[in-house]
Formats: sequence, C-alpha cells, structure tokens
Amino acid sequence: MDTRVAIIGAGPAGLLLGHLLKAEGVDCVVIERQTPDYVLSRIRAGVLEQITVGLMERLGLDARLKAEGLVEEGFNLADGERLIRIDVAKFTGKTVTVYGQTEITRDLMDAAPARGLEVIYGAEDVALHDIDSDAPSVTFRKDGREARVTARFIAGCDGFHGPSRKAIPAGVGREYERVYPFGWLGILADVPPCNPELIYANHERGFALASMRSHTRSRYYIDVPLTEKIEDWSDARLWDELAVRLGPEAAANMTRGPSIEKSIAPLRSYVFEPMRHGSLLLCGDAAHIVPPTGAKGLNLAASDVHYAAEALTGCFRRSDNDAVAAYSARALARVWKCERFSWTLTKLMHRFPDDGPFERAMQVAELDYIASSDAAQASIAENYVGLPV
Repeated sequence: MDTRVAIIGAGPAGLLLGHLLKAEGVDCVVIERQTPDYVLSRIRAGVLEQITVGLMERLGLDARLKAEGLVEEGFNLADGERLIRIDVAKFTGKTVTVYGQTEITRDLMDAAPARGLEVIYGAEDVALHDIDSDAPSVTFRKDGREARVTARFIAGCDGFHGPSRKAIPAGVGREYERVYPFGWLGILADVPPCNPELIYANHERGFALASMRSHTRSRYYIDVPLTEKIEDWSDARLWDELAVRLGPEAAANMTRGPSIEKSIAPLRSYVFEPMRHGSLLLCGDAAHIVPPTGAKGLNLAASDVHYAAEALTGCFRRSDNDAVAAYSARALARVWKCERFSWTLTKLMHRFPDDGPFERAMQVAELDYIASSDAAQASIAENYVGLPV
C-alpha cells in the first residue's frame, strides 16, 4: 500500500491528524495496534482548550461536543481553608470545555468511514523503516499476514511506549525527564460534581482534584505514594480521604457512589528533542508527557497536530519543504511552555516527600500571593486556557 502520510496510532492525536490531512486532500492511512473497543476503553482527561475545540469545529465534528460539553469560565485552587477562584474568562476572554477525551476519540472514529479516512486496527508488530530517506515505510502483521505501507512521511502519534520514537537512531535525540515520587489515585463515578468548576486542593494530607465529565459523572483524584496498591483503597476509604483533602465546602456538596473505574497513574514530565527526524514527525505523548495538573496532555497533542498538519499540507500542496523542517522548533516552543506550567502547578499543589518547612512556607506564600493578585491570577488563567499557537 502506498500513501503520502502513514500515521501510527489511532488515539485522538492520530485520528485528528488524519482528518485534517484528508480535509486538505492529503492521502493518509492510520495504523493502530489495538481494537476500536480497546481504544475507546482508555479513560483520559477531559478539559479542552480552544485549540482542541477549534480543530473539531474546523472539521465540522463538533456537534456533540457543543451539545454535551460543559463550558467553564474558571477553576479553583484550595489551600485547606479557602477556595481561590481563577476567573479565566475575566482575564483572558476565553473559556475551556469539559468533554472527555474518549468522546473526542469516538467522534473522530465514527466520522472516519464517511470521510474516507482509512484506519487499520489490530496491526501487530508495527515497525518503522528507512525514516532517514524520502520513502519510509511501516510494516505490521494483520490477521496473521505481513503488510507494508510506503509513504513520504510517517507521523508517530503512538504514545510514550509506541515504536515511533524508538525508531530514531540512538544519539540523535535528547531526553529530558522528571519522574514524580507519587501517583494519582483516581475514581470515576456516576455522581454529580461537588462544584461546577474544577478544584485543585493542597491539603496537609496531600493533593486532591475534583473534576467532572458531565452533570452526572465525576472524576476525583488524590495523590498517593507509588508503593500504594489499588486493592487497598475501597471506594469508601477513597471518598473519606477526598472529603478531608478537598475541604468542608466541597465535601458538603460531594455525592458518593460506586466506582466505574479506579486506577493509580504515575506522573512524569518528559520531553524528547527533536520532534522530527528525517521523514518522521512525532506528535503528542510520543514526544512529551506532562503531569495531569493543568490538563495539558491532550491539548498539547492537539497543538502538535495543528503544526504537523500545516507543515505536511504546505509540503504537498505548495511544495513548501521549509514547513516540515520548522515543525519541531514550532512545536517544542509551545511544549516547553506547557511543561513549565504543569511543573509549576504540580509543585504548588503537591507535598513532595523531600520538602521541609521552607518549601511548605513557599507554597503558603505563593497561594497567598495568588489570592490577592490579579496579575498572578491573570498569568495562571492565560496558561490554563491555552497559550496561542
């Protein structure tokens, strides 16, 4: 099979890139190791910046997003005694939309057949070849048969553990990584949210987050040591801990219910440079990971896809090879700013094991400053709603 762009990974980044390229008349195929049901079973974040919403609007795939998404004008930081509301709309004139990553993926997946976007699911043993050439290829096994896709470019949208980044020769790239000494224990339940806007809480017992997927489905988190085991956390124990960490105001409005999904996710900050090597472009988690504090993961992938789609379309439609050459630098400029914000918010709202009285005093001082400063709140709002692309 021959195509112009072979996209590895049918998560939201890969599907979004495929739709954007098809809309511009650029032939492409998406190759995914898992089944559609497995892809949709992965429960992820759900706060969308305007870059992500805007790309769905541009594709005309935003009907359900507009009907079911919750538009939010702000969010809250809690310090154990008060809620500090960050009025995003006031300071930026923009909003964010709560709409699950699974739902974005479903919308993109459902629209693929009608729009001629070919997605190959169940592709095993995916491998990249000749990425230093102008004719790279991807091989895989499908239903026990060997297959090969030859392309002009490959887009690696296959996540942190996928084969794309690993295909770049050793010594070519550079990795930056910070592994955090805790994970997020999350519970998803069909209960109304305790607050109409997200709450990030810094409590003496640890971090907590109250978020939502809809008016009737909520997602809560606490941070726990990496040594914790999910089976040691009953629903009742987790709800009790959330009530303490979120504070009395949120706890009074919290509805408890059985978990639909419960898991512990490790946290890391990670960046791989460059995001392009030869005919391979990396997008999303294949190139970078952010801690979920600040909800940047999916949105950062969407901005990568925006830059990649512009670069590839420019190459094929206008013979603009410089656009592809500039992709990595353009994407990384935004990546590092988002990494900075996620890191800063994570440090502010979590108690790190090695922190002492000085570090805690700095957190208290920073939260006091944020509570009393429009300038500080405006800076947080600008980063939270999404920096320009």
